[in-house]
Parts: sequence; C-alpha cells; structure tokens
Amino acid sequence: MRIIFWGTPEYSLVSLDIFIKSKHDVIAVVSQPDKKRSRGNKLISSPVKSFAEQESIKVYTPEKIRDNIHFINELKSLSCDLFIVIAYGKILPKEILEIPKLGCWNAHASLLPRWRGAAPIQWSLMKGDEFTGVGIMKMSEGLDTGDLLLEEKIKIHNDDNLNTLTEKLSSLSAKLFLNAVSILEENFNKKINSQLTKQNNVGREITYARMIEKSDFKVDWGNDAIKIFRKIKALYPRAYTIFRGKNLKIIKIKVLSSDDINNEKYCMMSNNLSEPGIILSVIENEGIIISTKTDPIFLLEAKLEGKNISSKKQLIQQLNPSVGEYLSD
Repeated sequence: MRIIFWGTPEYSLVSLDIFIKSKHDVIAVVSQPDKKRSRGNKLISSPVKSFAEQESIKVYTPEKIRDNIHFINELKSLSCDLFIVIAYGKILPKEILEIPKLGCWNAHASLLPRWRGAAPIQWSLMKGDEFTGVGIMKMSEGLDTGDLLLEEKIKIHNDDNLNTLTEKLSSLSAKLFLNAVSILEENFNKKINSQLTKQNNVGREITYARMIEKSDFKVDWGNDAIKIFRKIKALYPRAYTIFRGKNLKIIKIKVLSSDDINNEKYCMMSNNLSEPGIILSVIENEGIIISTKTDPIFLLEAKLEGKNISSKKQLIQQLNPSVGEYLSD
C-alpha cells in the first residue's frame, strides 16, 4: 500500500515508525510548518517532520491546505492508496479527502462521539471518565464525525496523567491503525461501507474537547478538590498556582479523606477549612496541606519558577511555607 502519513506531534511517532517498518510504503509525510518554539525564537521542526527526514522520507509542510492548488496537484501526482492522519492539526477539506483511492483515515484518541475535537485526552481526564480509547474512522468534512472501522477501549487508572495516558493511546493508535490498513488492503476492490459503524449508533453522548487555553492551566482553589485533582492530572505537568509572586507548578497531589483529616498526623487549622487556597499545615519531610472548596489537598510534588521539581523535605525547604498563608488562584 502506498501511504501518505499526516501528523505533527510526538504522539504520532509510534504510528509513523510502525508503518515505515511495515510492508507498506510511506511515500511522503505531511506535517505542520516549522514554528518558533524556544526562547531564542528559532524555528523548530515538528517531531514528525524531524523523524521523517531522518528516515529520508519526503516531507510537505504547507502553510495552508485549503485551496492550495499546487499542493493538491502534488498529492495527486503521488498516486497514493490512502492517507493516514494522526494528530495533524487541521481539518482536511473535501478536495484532499477525495484524493487517495481508499480514502483518508484518522486515529482519534477517544470513544467517539465523546470528545470530538482537539484535546480529547485532556478532557477525558478532566471530566473523570472511567474509560477512553482509540477509534479508527473514515474522515469526512465534519469535526471527527466519520464512520468507525475499528475501536478499542481502555480503562483510565487513578494514577494516570496526561503523559502516561498519551503514551498508552499512542501505542494503541499504532496497533489499531496497522490492523485497519490490513482490512482496507483485503477490501481494496470492494465496498468497505458494510464494515463501518456510524457514530450515532454507538449509544454515547456527543461532547467536544475544545483546545486547552492558557487560562485553563491556573488552579482555582475555590473549586472542588476532586476537580483540582483531575485538572492537575489532565494538564500534567503544567497546572500551576501563584506562590509569593512566582509560578508554582503543581505536579502531584493527594485529596485528603475525612479519615485523613481526623488523623493526628494531618493536624490542621480547622477554623480555616472553609476558606480555599490557604496553607493549613506543613507536614515535616512530607508535604503541604492546602484548603479547597471541599476537601483539603496534600501537595506532594511541585516545581517553583526557576527551580527543579521537588518533593517532601526539599519541597518544604524550597518554599518555606507559613501556615495561614494564601495561594493565589
């Protein structure tokens, strides 16, 4: 099979690597243009572009794909069997979807139609979903609205965060896509429609995973403790608060149960439990207890602006917090 691979972030690399090593022929890669990603404003290639170039594969990085006649004609000239799309970053227009003989196929990291859109992994964690997964769908002009060819569900564990769940789903995407291409190859001259499932037939609600915005990363201590816990996992390791005028990234916390609160080990200022964002207690060599709208949380690991990630004794020494001190939300 002659394949053109569309992808941009590190998430796509496992799939690209598997297809390069497979019996199929990755004849070209399409990725987002180089961007200024560092403090020195240097143009940096996407992970997919860098990897493809190392493998001596032709890479296209068009600034725009819609109504880009030159680029569209170039794609047509490659006589491609199918497009594989994993986290490319733009919706493909009809004139591109119609180019490959077997269509355009996408691996989406959610149980569609739940979490259509740009940030499905983050929102599945943020909303406390019990399960997520990957669906291989035939692409249409809508936002993640295509019919499903394959799908696999996995459980989200309590200790999963954005990094761990992304790794799991990236590997799952690669495995499922390789299976999907085998199915497409077997049906090269047949109609594949009979093997597809329409999203409105899977019995799940339609939700949208909007892009994560800068404001999302700031912790609101006036929120429920469980929502703060989910946010820190979903946006790992970038959720933050303000401590004495500096950004403090919250890396790991524990929500304290009522049994914990009554434990002598977690001695707290009970009169301030109703006020969110207060340092209630500093537990020697372990961490810092902070109030929220509901249960207190135990700050176990953090990164102060300009410092390395710290925990336990080092965290307390680095912050030198005072009981009764407020954190900014």
